[in-house]
Parts: sequence; structure tokens; C-alpha cells
Amino acid sequence: MDKAFKLSHWFLPLARRVLYAWVRTTVFPANPQELQLDAAKPVCYVLQDRHLSNLLLLLEESRRAGLPRADSPLLIGRQRWPRSFFFLNRDRSLAGRARNGDSYSALLAGLMHEAVADPQMDVQLVPVVILWGRRPDKQDSVLKALFSETWRPPGAWRQLAAILFHGRSVLVRYNPPLSLRHLLQGGLDEEQALRKLARVLRVHFRRQRQMAIGPDLSHRNTQVNAVVAGERVRAAIAQEALTHGIPVAEARARAGRFALEIASDYSYGVVRAFELFLSWLWTRLYDGIELHNFDAVTRIAAGQEIVYVPCHRSHVDYLLLSYVILRQGLTPPHIAAGANLDLPLVGGLLRRGGAFFLRRSFKGEPLYAAVFHEYLHLMLARGFPIEYFIEGGRSRSGRMLTPKAGILGMTVQSFIREHARPLLFVPVYIGYEKIIEGSTYLGELAGKPKQRESLFGVLRSVRSIKRVFGKVHVNFGQPLALAGFLDQHQPDWRDTDGNSEPPWSRSVTRSAAAELAKRINEAAVLNPVNLMALALLATPKHTADEHALRRMIAHYEALAGEIPYAPSSIPCALEAAAIIAYNERLMVVERFADPLGDLIRVRDRQAPLLAYFRNNVLHLFALPAVIACLLSLNRKLDRARVVQAASGICGLMRAELFLRWSSDELESATEAAIRVLAARRLLLCSAGESEIAAPEAISEEFADLHLLGETMRPLLERHFLTLALLQRHGSGRMTRRQLEDNCHLLAQRLSLLYEFNTSELPEKATFSAFIGNLIEADYLREEEDDRLYFDERLMTPFAHSELVLSLEARQAIRRIAGAGARYQYGVESTGRQADGR
Repeated sequence: MDKAFKLSHWFLPLARRVLYAWVRTTVFPANPQELQLDAAKPVCYVLQDRHLSNLLLLLEESRRAGLPRADSPLLIGRQRWPRSFFFLNRDRSLAGRARNGDSYSALLAGLMHEAVADPQMDVQLVPVVILWGRRPDKQDSVLKALFSETWRPPGAWRQLAAILFHGRSVLVRYNPPLSLRHLLQGGLDEEQALRKLARVLRVHFRRQRQMAIGPDLSHRNTQVNAVVAGERVRAAIAQEALTHGIPVAEARARAGRFALEIASDYSYGVVRAFELFLSWLWTRLYDGIELHNFDAVTRIAAGQEIVYVPCHRSHVDYLLLSYVILRQGLTPPHIAAGANLDLPLVGGLLRRGGAFFLRRSFKGEPLYAAVFHEYLHLMLARGFPIEYFIEGGRSRSGRMLTPKAGILGMTVQSFIREHARPLLFVPVYIGYEKIIEGSTYLGELAGKPKQRESLFGVLRSVRSIKRVFGKVHVNFGQPLALAGFLDQHQPDWRDTDGNSEPPWSRSVTRSAAAELAKRINEAAVLNPVNLMALALLATPKHTADEHALRRMIAHYEALAGEIPYAPSSIPCALEAAAIIAYNERLMVVERFADPLGDLIRVRDRQAPLLAYFRNNVLHLFALPAVIACLLSLNRKLDRARVVQAASGICGLMRAELFLRWSSDELESATEAAIRVLAARRLLLCSAGESEIAAPEAISEEFADLHLLGETMRPLLERHFLTLALLQRHGSGRMTRRQLEDNCHLLAQRLSLLYEFNTSELPEKATFSAFIGNLIEADYLREEEDDRLYFDERLMTPFAHSELVLSLEARQAIRRIAGAGARYQYGVESTGRQADGR
């Protein structure tokens, strides 16, 4: 052992027992086989800082994990070393000051000497990161924060305090082995190779530490001063003074106030308090948090700028995601929060938990816009992980909302301005089985004013909450590297002047937003409530025979398992009977005994909420459901016609549901869905497979096919109503706002008169999104007079829609559309008479 640890053979075991009487560790990876160590090559562990406590942890954890023992001799050629570890950093005094600054560990130097002398020799160097409390560097002077992990190597007294205050929360991370032979490539001499190896190991430890505790945080006032000193902000200050006729000092003070209004104030004490409180809250609310694909984040976190982009379904989202990331040993992100959440007490707590605030609109405040842009750029440039919701607000319908380009565009512009560090967007799908805001959402969809967003609304009733919210699923989707995305869409982006917004920036940002929305949807997790909603809401009275319900659930599970929507999608692991029992326990459905077989029914007033959970995963089954609509209504169709119609209808829905398939991929995806449906006897293919038919009308399979098609009926009704209104009015006769208003009003009338959409209230935002998607796809053109124009290309999807709706449904929609046209023309005529025209 090193001279400081040349202790008698009885001391280390005794010290280890004393330390572990207090210490509790979390070890990553949990399975040592993930390290993929080569049994034929010797292993040497590398610790960063020279402390007896760190050594004791390494000795005990390597023994417990069944890894090569750190206290075993290391045999290299003819050289025998008494141990298999060394400390990278130099010896330190009790105060933490470095001693003997030019020396390396004797073992490190010896390994390098042997490796240079013998080209066949190789050693696996395993860096071991040990973090006492693994907390970010702190700004507030809370007692525990004084002795938590920092970027400054601690002295002996500080390390002793860290053991006392953070010994119950120690993280030990074994990192993948580094090949000593690989590091020596390049013909270096021994001294050069030694310096290179030490440098590589230091960089490696720095990246791992930053991944776990984040970049070195400066004081909030330092951040504010850096923002105000930025070149763009100084230019905006000068312009503000000139525009308003005020002194430059006054404009600068205003910029400083804006920066303080925006900036987070990250605090260890609050982060720790949140962690303890949320651990209690999740236990009280949920049966568990299921985490999927987090290893994808762990692999990319070191050395990358990470921007988490989750879907937004609940106020719980940002608390949950930060909690999950923290518990996995990574730095929780700084979260962009609406300024309406900057309330007394709550705002301060969120700010110290990492939230930074932005106003809903920057209009009329160029100085505020400049300050916010500079603050975001500072955060990204310094390597802070960021989180924001590209949907802008919480989805009230359960579908992914059309992304907003605001803060995403600022991120793109910041990266163009300075791109020394790679930036990756990490899409995150958060799936609930019940949501706290459910009743509020129903009220808003029914027309009640939107409630002011506040955490008080969620937290004030926590004490009375019982655990009836099932599980939460958090799935991390396929990351999107911004540099690669820009290379694909704008190859010369690196030559752009970063001080001004390039003309192509907005179109690229919109493309990035759509791609991220697709990747969030690709990461969908199918849970028992989703499956119950899909199967039961398709029935006329939201009631089904248990046997038939089990069959329908099995069909959905087979489609999800045999033709997965995307590699990152997660199917449900429960069987149909267990899924029904699970929903009964959550009080989503109720059972009625009947001599001919039990009936399962949606509980009172639960159908609109179930529609929310159906919409979470509707995109997973959009294509097979459209095929089912086609065949259950038309009974027999030419195979080419089915493929053409399904592709056309899904093409129309692609932007609204953020479907993953391009136009070229839809045909093969349709063929795959047909094969699975045929294998389950829901479709019948002719001998030459040129025709596809539905099963016999009296068969169970036909009933199942019909119910599968009914899954998509509400969405297709909305589309058909919109297209029918456009056709009835004609090109150039309506503005976008008029079309949205008419669609919303007529959908409400349709549901009252004909009981359409009974499980889902008509929502104006869904019509607005669909109309916007038609404009984006160039089916509609919005001219300078604000009116909508279209041509015969819009009639092709219109004709396809007629293939999937019954004659009665089409007639009802046409009748309502005609009534809407007469109503509008009557209003216009009355208006012209009143104006004397």
C-alpha cells in the first residue's frame, strides 16, 4: 500500500466495519457483468482522491460485487505489486493543499514503464467514482451543503464531515475499463505516455463528476452579472435607453431586474428537501414508478449538453422527471417554468430546485427577450442540463399537442452561436394511469374557463390523497443530436453568423419540433388503463361481455407485440384477465354479474377521462384501426385499394398524431398490419391475396374488427366534418378562425343530436391543430386576405374518409355542415344589411 496506508493487517478490516456501521451505498452498475471485464487481463482500479474512506469503500464494494479484489496483488510481467489500485490525485495535507506536486502514483508509473517496455502487456484500468452525497455545488449556507460534493478536492477534515453528514447517501460508480495498451498508441515515450494517461483519467473523472453533480455553479448574482455583461444584452440596453429616453444606467438596472426575475437559484437544501418529500409523495400516490431506457441517457450524459424534452400531461411531470434523474445519480435539470408559477413561497422553492422562469410572451419587451436569450445561452454554454415542454402547456385531451417553437428556437440559435459542446435532445414519454388534474381537465373541455396554473391546486389536498393512481411510466426515447439534425437540414449552418438569426432558422426549428414530438410518441408505454380505454370505449354503451373484452385486449396486445410501433415503444406485460382486474382495483370499471357471463362497464363519468388515456396511445394503433374501419364498413376491397386508402388517411392524420411513418413507409407499414390482422382472423385474404374481406357478419371476429375500427371513429368524424365544411363553403370563402369556430360548434351540436363522440368532448384545440396541419401539408393555403384556399387535392383524402364512415354518419355530418353554412351566410347577410351594403 501507499505509505499513508501502510497499516497493520488488522486495521483495515476493523476500519471497514466501523465505516459500514454508518455508511449506506448505492452501486452502479447493479450488475457487475455490465462492465464486460476481460478475465484474461489484469484489473487495476483508479480512485480520484486519496482518502482512507474511499479506499475502504472500494475494498468492500469490489468484494461484495464479486469483482477482482482491490487489495489483491497485481502481477505484471516479473513485477509484483502489493495491491490493485492507485490514487490519481496527488497527496494532500489535512487542509486539502497539494503536496509533492510533480509526483505520480508509484503503481501508475510502474504500469506505464512495463507497458512501454513490453508491447504485449495490457491492463484494464477501471475508474471508480465515489460521491459522498453526490449533490451539486451549493450557493446557500445550509449545514449539509457545506460538506457535500464539490469540485474542490476535500482535505481530511472536510472528508470526515462529509462522512458524518452524507454517509447515508454514498454513490459508487464503476466505469467501463480503459485499455492501457490503447492509450499508448502513437509512439510516445514513457514520460509523454504517463502525462497522457494522467490527463485522460482526469478528463474521464471530470466528465463523470459533472454527469453526477453538474457543472460548477457560480453564485446567482455572478450569473446575473454575466448575463447583463453579454454583448447582445449591452446592445439591447443601449437601444432601450435610446427608445425610452432614459439613462443607460437605468436601462442596465432594468436588465438586471429581468435577469433576477428569470434566473434559478439552485440550492442543495431545497433539492434534498424535494427528494425526501417526493419520495413520500410518490409512495402515497402511486404503486410505483416504472423507468424504461434510462441507460440511453447514462451512455451519452458525459461530455454532452442534455436537453430533456418530455410530454406535458400534468403538473407532476417536472417534479417526477427531476426526481427520477436525481435518483439515477445524474444532475437534475434546470426547468423552464411559466412566470405564472413564480408565486410567493412556491416560486422561491421552485427556483431553488432549479426552475428558471419565462413570460408567456416577449412581445413589446425587446430588452427582456435579449436577457432571456442570453441567460439560456449561458446555461447551455456552461453545460447545465435543461428541461422544457415543447407543447407549451399541458394537454387536456391526452394527445401530443402541436409543439411551440419558442424556447426550442432559442436553443437552436444558441447552439449555432456556440457549439463547442455537443447538444442532444432527449425525448421523454410520461404515462399515467390516472391524473390528479382529471376533473379539472374535464371541466375545461366542457367550456369552463381555464384555471390559473398553480402547484397549490395539486398539493393542498395531498394529505387526503389515497394511493389510487396506479403506476407511472417514464420512458426515455431516442436522443436527437442537434448538430447532425442541422447537417441534414442546413449543411452550411456552421458558416452562419451566430450574432443574428438566419432566415432558415424558423423552418429548421419547426422541423426539429415535429421530429421531437414524433420521438416522444415513439416512446409511448402501453399500460392497463390505455388498453381498457381502447377496448371499452369502442363499445356502444361502454359495456362489454368479459369474454369479448378479453379478446379485444388480446388483439391490441398482439398488434403492439408483433408489429411494434417503434423500437422504443413499451408493450404491456399483463395478460387480459389481469388487466381487467387491475382496472377494477383502480375503480376505472365495474363488474356486473349476469347468468350469461359477467359484464364490465365504465364507471359513471369515467368515459371522458378514459378517452384521455386512449388518446395517449391512439397513434400506436392508428393504422390497423383505419384498416379495420375500411373492411368492417365495405366488407370486401381490392388489396391495392386498402393500401392506398389507409396510406392516404394516415397521411392526413400524420401531423395531428405525429405518426412516425413517411409517405414512402406507409405502404409497407400497412402491409405489415394487414398480415397481423389476417393471422388473427380479423381479415380474410383471397388465394391470390388480391382481395381482402371482412369475416362473416355474425362471427366474433367481425365484431372484434368493428370494435377495432371504432377506436379511430371520433378522430375520423372530426376530419370528415372539417372537410365537409370546406367543401360546402368552397375555396376562399372562410377564414381559419371561422372554420375553427364552426367545427367546434357543429361538433357540439352533432354530439347532442346524434350522440357522436360520447366518450370525448369536442375540443376546439383539436380542430385548430388539424386545420394547422392541413396548412402545413399544403392541402390548404392561407392567403393575405386571411381566407383559406384549396384545390382538388383536398378531395382525395375527403373521398378516402367516406370509405371509413357509415352512410348514416356521413349524412348526419353533411346535414350539420349544411346547417352551419346557412347559419354563417345568414349572419353575413344580416351584417351586410346592417352596414348598408
